[in-house]
Amino acid sequence: MTALDDTRVLSGLALILVGSVLFVPAMLPNASAFSTYALVPAALFLTVGTWLVGTSSESSPV
Repeated sequence: MTALDDTRVLSGLALILVGSVLFVPAMLPNASAFSTYALVPAALFLTVGTWLVGTSSESSPV
């Protein structure tokens, strides 16, 4: 069984991808207030996605 067969890993990778994409508008030079508010869910998605990927295996997380 590979890591990509696990649904926790796939869910975590999807959350990491969405969280990374949400960071892009805030990095632009003329960022609006809405794009800075998008940083909160982006950080949450990245945190949860990293936790899901890190705890998906039987061994201890790194």
